[in-house]
Parts: sequence; structure tokens; C-alpha cells
Amino acid sequence: MATRSSPVSSASSIEISLLDRILDRWQKINSNYVVRTIIQALITVWAVITFTFFLIRLMPGNPIQVYVAQLMNAESITYEEAYGRAAAQFRFDFNASPVEQYFDYLGNLLRLDLGDSIISVGTPVISQIMRFLPWTLFSAGLGLLVSFVTGFVLGMLMAYYRNSPLDHILSFISSLMSAVPNYIWGLMIMVVFGVQLQWFSVGDLRGTYDPRLTPAFTPEFIFDIFKHALLPVITYVLGTVGSWMLSTKSSTVSVLGEDYVNVAEARGLSERRILTAYVGRNAALPLFTLLAISIGFVIGGSVLIESLFVYNGLGNFLFQSITGRDYTSMQGVFLFITFSVVLSNLLADLLYARLDPRIRVSGEK
Repeated sequence: MATRSSPVSSASSIEISLLDRILDRWQKINSNYVVRTIIQALITVWAVITFTFFLIRLMPGNPIQVYVAQLMNAESITYEEAYGRAAAQFRFDFNASPVEQYFDYLGNLLRLDLGDSIISVGTPVISQIMRFLPWTLFSAGLGLLVSFVTGFVLGMLMAYYRNSPLDHILSFISSLMSAVPNYIWGLMIMVVFGVQLQWFSVGDLRGTYDPRLTPAFTPEFIFDIFKHALLPVITYVLGTVGSWMLSTKSSTVSVLGEDYVNVAEARGLSERRILTAYVGRNAALPLFTLLAISIGFVIGGSVLIESLFVYNGLGNFLFQSITGRDYTSMQGVFLFITFSVVLSNLLADLLYARLDPRIRVSGEK
């Protein structure tokens, strides 16, 4: 006589089978490096935007209060009049709870909508970011490139001629430069060379270009762009070149002790060939990884420098948004910075694996 399985045991077997399938699928996903990295990146982005969303709202004051204070100081009107004008101007529900605002923000974000600026009514945040981003990429990117190349060359010289007077002098200079924050270098440039020595006029170099010029691909306009970006670029270079010099020296010294370098010297190869073909290529591997990661921090590190020189880039826009408590603009810029950092870390991993064939990504067969 055939036995019939009970509904409870059948349901249990189905649940166990479903659980096994889920675990098997998760193991396959976890073994795939690219998929696993993308999932980790998405979780990181979500965690950061959630943290910054609520952190922004813990700041004292809101756009209405800031604007009311400005109106009362500028026009000498009563609080009620200033508050009425501010409430009529801002299209933002400040009475909604932070949780309601958060879910509204996530819903808009899924539709790739960063919202409109609170202070600049009717102006999309994404258009503001696209307006100021090219200037930050130009100045900070140029400063990072010059700093990396200069630090790499000087660092290799420090390592190749280690324990020489040149090494001691450059090591002292690089340690001093890396110990001073970049905004301190910017203040020194303005006070010493701009105010005391009067080598340039600080007021004339504000902004990204002379407003009297018409943007065009002309030698005059291009020269003016470089002139206005000169001080931020110099500040970026002074603040980071010391770290690149020390990192390059450390990486190069470790490569110089490898057996293949000793074999190349025993074969009678020239110092130039050994330095370029054997030492430089292998010493640059970890530095390219650091360079890729640094690209993601370019935007976030531009806030103080652009505000100091009144350079109209994304960093200065973020500073103005913070002072005006422009919630939507701050959220948009922080999201862009987070995405840039996460993407740069992902590219750094892939770049390092590409440059060094000995590296095998975990999980790949």
C-alpha cells in the first residue's frame, strides 16, 4: 500500500529546495568578482547617501531661516515679513518628517531625478553640477597630473641615488610639503605673493575667466582660463607632490632589491634602460592604483581651495550650498562625489590587475 506524504512534509521539502537554490545562486554571485564588486559598490553608495541625507538635516538652520536672516540684515524688515517672502519663494515642504523626505528622495533618485535647487528656484541640481563640474575637472585634474608626474620623476631619483645629498634634500622637502595641508599652501600664496610681494592681484584672478571676455576657442580666452586656474593648480601641486615623491621612493627602493634588477645589472645593461624598462615600470604599478583612487577624491578635495580663490567650480558650489543650507544641491554633489570615489576604487582594482599579469582576481578561473 503506497504511503502518501503529508502536506506539511511536502511544504517543508519545497522550502528546503528553494533555500538551497537561493544559497547556490548566492554562491555563484559571490564567486563572480565583477558582480560582487558591483553589489558592494551599490551598497556603499546607498549607505553614504543615506548617512549624508540625515546628516545634512542635523545641521543648525534650514534654507528659510538662513534666507530670513539675510533679508532682515539687508533690508531691515521684520521677521514676519522676511519669513513670508522666504516661505513663498522656496518650493520645499519643510514640515514633512525626515523619513518622508528620505523616501521621496529615493523615489526621485530611482527616476534619475536629483530635484531642483532650493535656493535657485526652478534650477535642476543636475544642470548646476554639469555647469560647475568641467572647471573643477580642469583645475584639479591638471594639478593632479602635474603633481603625479613631478612626484614620480623626483621620487625615482631619490630612490636611485638614495643616501646621497640629493636624496636627503628631496626627502626633507617632500616630508615638509606633505605635512602641510593644501589650503595652508593656498593661504601662503595669497598672503605672501599676492598681498605682501604684490606679484599678482588676488581680485583679478577670481572666477574661472574674465567676465568681459566671450567664451570661445581663441588664444586670448584659453590663456585667460589658464591664468585664473594657475593659483588653484599650484596649490594642488604643492599639497600633493610630496606624497607622490615619498610613495614613489618607497616603491622604487623595493623594486631595486629584486633579483631581476640585479640580473639586468650583471648583464651589463645601461642604467637608463634598467631605470625605465625594469625599475620604473614595476615601481609604477601601485602608484597607478593610488592615482586612480585619487581621481575620485579630486572633487571632494576642491571645496576649500576653490572657496579660497573664489574659483567657480563644483567645490565652491558645494560650499555655497552648505552656507545656504541648500539641501537638494548638497545631496546631489555628495552623491556625485560618492559615485566618483566608488567608481575610482573599482577602476583601480581592474587597472592593477591589468598592469600586473601575475595578479589573478579572486574567484576567477
